[in-house]
Amino acid sequence: MSTFTVRGSFPARDGPQEFEKEVEAPNESVAEERVYSDFGSQHNLKRTQITIDEVAA
Repeated sequence: MSTFTVRGSFPARDGPQEFEKEVEAPNESVAEERVYSDFGSQHNLKRTQITIDEVAA
């Protein structure tokens, strides 16, 4: 499995909150899904509220 760096943003109280998260996954689409899942559960966000700008290996 490779390590991917996922960058993006989500709405917070003080305006858009940018994030950069490293995820181990077999490919880019699985890395995106894990970010959606993690931020959805941690911050109570829906997929449409999370914007992923870049996925880099």
